[in-house]
Amino acid sequence: MSSRDVILGRIRDALTIAPPVAQDIPREYRTGRALPDAERVELLIDRLVDYKAVVHRSGAAEVPAVLAKVLGDLGAQRVGVPAGLDASWLTQFDGETVVDAADVPAPDLSGLDGVVTASAVSCAETGTIFLDGSPDQGRRALTLVPDLHVCVVTVDSIEVGVPEALARLVPERPTTMISGPSATSDIELERVEGVHGPRNLHVVIVG
Repeated sequence: MSSRDVILGRIRDALTIAPPVAQDIPREYRTGRALPDAERVELLIDRLVDYKAVVHRSGAAEVPAVLAKVLGDLGAQRVGVPAGLDASWLTQFDGETVVDAADVPAPDLSGLDGVVTASAVSCAETGTIFLDGSPDQGRRALTLVPDLHVCVVTVDSIEVGVPEALARLVPERPTTMISGPSATSDIELERVEGVHGPRNLHVVIVG
């Protein structure tokens, strides 16, 4: 008998004597919380800035101008976008816009200067932005490979807490949760950015 067989045998034995899994698990989360728009926005901004994201405010009509300025100030000339992004958003951007597709290899996305997407919902309390792979957000690789992510968040998509935000998501959709630029720490607690995603996150809050 190999070591593999021994280990699998022990797992089977443990599963046999394990207690049954409860079928009706209580979900007594704190839900239904609400705050006025201004308070939700300020709370989200506070958390985003704490995570070292850069926040921009915009009215609905000013989104093209704000995005053009953000991308221009960052020197982005070749920007990727998901196929379903509002085409009017980048009408004032004078660089190249590259529409992403599923057949584009993920490594090729590193040739982009950045990416612009919408978002599904945001949690003000944790400063987390949720992407669910909708046409205006695109596939996960598009927002993880380029070094810059410019994400548009509408005020009406901002919820107070995690339970409220999750309630607006479809569980079967692929969900990416973004809490600031990608960052981690090594064994000596040295902060390292850009390991798991973009080092630069700019959030445009509309409304």
